Amino acid sequence: MLRPEALSHPLTPVLRQVDASSCPGRLNFHCHTIHSDGSLDPAALVKQACNLGLEHLAITDHHCHRALEDAIDALDEVAALGGAVPTLWRGVEISCLLEGCLVHVLALGFGDDHAALRPYLQGSAVVGPALRAEAVLQAIQAAGGLALLAHPARYRLPYTRLIAAAADLGFDGAETWYDYDMQPRWQPTPLICEAIAAELDKRGLLHCCGTDTHGLVLDGR
Repeated sequence: MLRPEALSHPLTPVLRQVDASSCPGRLNFHCHTIHSDGSLDPAALVKQACNLGLEHLAITDHHCHRALEDAIDALDEVAALGGAVPTLWRGVEISCLLEGCLVHVLALGFGDDHAALRPYLQGSAVVGPALRAEAVLQAIQAAGGLALLAHPARYRLPYTRLIAAAADLGFDGAETWYDYDMQPRWQPTPLICEAIAAELDKRGLLHCCGTDTHGLVLDGR
């Protein structure tokens, strides 16, 4: 079940709407820019997001959120010309150890005062005790964000075990709809994504979706 802080988080009602058809045309909470391992600069990514008609967007570079300022400026430019723009949420993708397995966590919707996340925003993964999932989760929650396990079926341990462990720790959800087959145009992978959705539903946790874009088109991988 969701913790009280997650129930009242402003992003939670949006994530409750996530389904198999949400991405890539309405919602995208997982994508990358040149500030980590992506190919798009933040302004180009934002303009594609506007052209796609996205309603909500989070840029989740690995261990940094330097793209945020440029993305805000680009959105302001589009809005000044009368264009529709998505709601932009703070995001970052953080590595951590869960059940002894190296996984990625999406921190979404954290606040202006995110000092607790500072060790995880230095451009590379931390080492030592701070790498443990418990520590990463504590930092995300202290910063006012939601913690969601990224692409649960991409790791060496079964997604069922990882989701159960994440739920026991207090994670808020997981990336349910994901293109594990890495199609030229993003589409969720049948069966596995539906199974992940069922795992989250029975625990009362949130769903997330994103293209995990690293290339030059926001509606592809």
